[in-house]
Amino acid sequence: MSDRILVSTRKGLFEVARNGHGWEVSDSGFLGDNVTLALHDPRDGTDYAALNHGHFGVKLHRRDKGGEWTEIATPAYPPKPEGLDDRDGWGKPVKWTTQMIWALETGGADEPGNLWAGTMPGGLFRSTDRGDTWEMMENLWLMPDRNKWLGGGADIPGIHSICVDPRSSRTVRIAISCGGVWVTEDGGKNWRQSAHGMRFDDGPTADDPDTQDPHMMVQSPSHPERFWVQHHCGIWKSTDNAKSWTEVKAKPSSFGFGVVVHPKDPDTAWFVPGIKDEKRYPVEGKLVVTRTRDGGKSFDVLSNGLPQQHAYDIVFRHALDGDGTGDRLAFGSTTGNLWVSEDQGDSWTTVSTTLPPVHAVRFA
Repeated sequence: MSDRILVSTRKGLFEVARNGHGWEVSDSGFLGDNVTLALHDPRDGTDYAALNHGHFGVKLHRRDKGGEWTEIATPAYPPKPEGLDDRDGWGKPVKWTTQMIWALETGGADEPGNLWAGTMPGGLFRSTDRGDTWEMMENLWLMPDRNKWLGGGADIPGIHSICVDPRSSRTVRIAISCGGVWVTEDGGKNWRQSAHGMRFDDGPTADDPDTQDPHMMVQSPSHPERFWVQHHCGIWKSTDNAKSWTEVKAKPSSFGFGVVVHPKDPDTAWFVPGIKDEKRYPVEGKLVVTRTRDGGKSFDVLSNGLPQQHAYDIVFRHALDGDGTGDRLAFGSTTGNLWVSEDQGDSWTTVSTTLPPVHAVRFA
């Protein structure tokens, strides 16, 4: 059970800890800077933080257990070949530069020091030395199908979800907005599309797997053949190692960004619904979390402790998380609110209402 949460915000990284009085902000770092993502590596106790300084670029920092933050290498794209007219699925020119670190995950338990980083505009990187150096997965980046990938809400494609298979660390699945789901079974040498069955009504072709818009993908730790995806056009699940996908309907809405799966029960998952597309706020201004315990056949609407009028919080894809027990959940919103539940979402406690806009929440 985790007593610490890393909260990445528009104006710094905040650490939230549980003490005898409940949950409260206990520390802060990078105050004033845009921290887009943080990662705790349970293998050695290291923390990582990704920052986006806008005009001054993307930076990555590492903090050893008990140590101080130190800047490390940032994943970097190779030079764009001279004369190459590289365009995405909307016909926009693709910049071969790291514009955001949008996913950060550890390698397998048998790969100490290995890290994976997903970026905008769609490059995937691996480090084998705790982020001191990075290698781009060029076989993925140079595939002709990459030019079908589209920008969604961020205008450019990006890798936001990385699932390292607990059965084999060489099997990695990634989700791309908007580029579907891709899988490698040989550590990144070869890749294949794996979004078959999804539907993106707002894309060039609704059922083209190469242009799907998954917002977040998670893999069940206890039953790793099971996956959940919060998609732009609904909720999807897979029971066959992400080879095929089935749509699931939820109320008050199937639209949202984040998804968490219970670490011991693949049929239990949580979502934070909202109104789709231009509006993007909770249905009827009531902030709720939805939970299924039967694989999507039915959903509980959880509101105890959450604002039920004039709530306009949006919860980004990385801003909902659960701990290793499945009992504790936390999420933060664009309005700087942060909530924690210790009973699988049945009730929620407000930790703060005054944080900067929250990008990501992660138990550590």
